[in-house]
Amino acid sequence: QVQLVESGGGLVQPGGSLNLSCAASGSILNVHAMGWYRQRPGKQRELVASVAARGMTEYADPVKGRFSISRDNAENTVYLRMNSLKFEDTAVYYCNADVSEIVASDSDSLEYRDVEVWGQGTLVTVSS
Repeated sequence: QVQLVESGGGLVQPGGSLNLSCAASGSILNVHAMGWYRQRPGKQRELVASVAARGMTEYADPVKGRFSISRDNAENTVYLRMNSLKFEDTAVYYCNADVSEIVASDSDSLEYRDVEVWGQGTLVTVSS
């Protein structure tokens, strides 16, 4: 089973910076798109940023120019660098990945399935 483990959340003052990381582990054949979502208090979960396997990135308008997403394909890890943090960035941040998970394998064949995996979430609090 594939798992995503996040780290790096915490308390930061407005204008400060924070780094999040998320590592995928398990029976992985390939990791495709990876991304970060967040759920602010009283709001629905929303996309923050995503990065395709070949590096193409996408950002939500509220974080453009302040956040930067990157990935290390060798380590199956995605990062989110958050600068100029605002009160409204306070949220639980979730890592997300589209993964080809190995179901079974032997010397002659390999069986896999495509799954969407979520991390457990990490809290980012922007407060003075």
